[in-house]
Amino acid sequence: MSTLIDHHGEADTALKRDTVFQIVRRDGLVLFGLVVLFLVVVAAVAGAILTNSNAAFDPAAVRLSDKLLPPLSAVSSIVPPESHPPFGLYVFGTDELGRDVFSRMLQGASVSLLIGFVAVTISTFVGVLVGALAGYFGERKFGPLSVDSWLMRITDVFLCFPTFFLVLTVIALLPPSIYNIMIVIGLTSWMGTARFVRASFMSLREQEFVDAARALALPGWRIMFVHMLPNALGPVLVTASIGVASAILTESGLSFLGFGVQPPDATWGNILADGKHLIFDAPWLFTIPGIAIIAVVLAFNFVGEGLREAVNPRLRRA
Repeated sequence: MSTLIDHHGEADTALKRDTVFQIVRRDGLVLFGLVVLFLVVVAAVAGAILTNSNAAFDPAAVRLSDKLLPPLSAVSSIVPPESHPPFGLYVFGTDELGRDVFSRMLQGASVSLLIGFVAVTISTFVGVLVGALAGYFGERKFGPLSVDSWLMRITDVFLCFPTFFLVLTVIALLPPSIYNIMIVIGLTSWMGTARFVRASFMSLREQEFVDAARALALPGWRIMFVHMLPNALGPVLVTASIGVASAILTESGLSFLGFGVQPPDATWGNILADGKHLIFDAPWLFTIPGIAIIAVVLAFNFVGEGLREAVNPRLRRA
């Protein structure tokens, strides 16, 4: 009986792994998404290292003599050698303070991805916990209502509030900080994950391997998180991949409005905000971060759709 529990789903896992590779090979959009995400992760890691340790990549370095230069412009001769940008070129041009947009985009990549992944980790943890408790305990009474009713009504209350405006309100009341942004975005975007996990647990709790675990008198937490949760991770991974894109969009919107990460730290949102009044004079200040945001969001959505197809048998057959 314990063998049935421990090895349940191994064949399905291998099948899903093979299916994922097949989807990537035949679906150009998923492949495009993976390539873009790989490049962005490389840029984020490079940005986190170079912008903190190399003066040439300093995103806060002000060069007023070189302000509003277009992309691929050479550094002027009056700029001291220690303040030269990488390669002696402003690859993405400069802003109205002469700061190198390329270095700021590198730093923004690391900040945006960090916020996206941490916020989704928080929302996934909360969503899995709420969904698992609601789906496993089901109609077990807790006061006048069942555990499922209590948790789903709380979820419904959170769903009544527009997420962006709720985040905007909380951020306006808290000191502007990257940590506050990650926590607030994470704690206001768990509802979809909770509903997916609840639905999966409600179907899984009637399976034979769960009955076998109960027959062995295993504690409820072990049945939920050791035996049931691995079989419910498919929808969670899809939701998480799309959730990262939503978190990056939310952070960009907050930074664009001035409520997100504050200067001198750079994010794609506040780079975009710097160029909003220079649309005709310096179009690269909003086109470059705008294209980066669009590409990353599309990449996460394409990968999420590929994962959804991989974990859904009906879509695989289609």
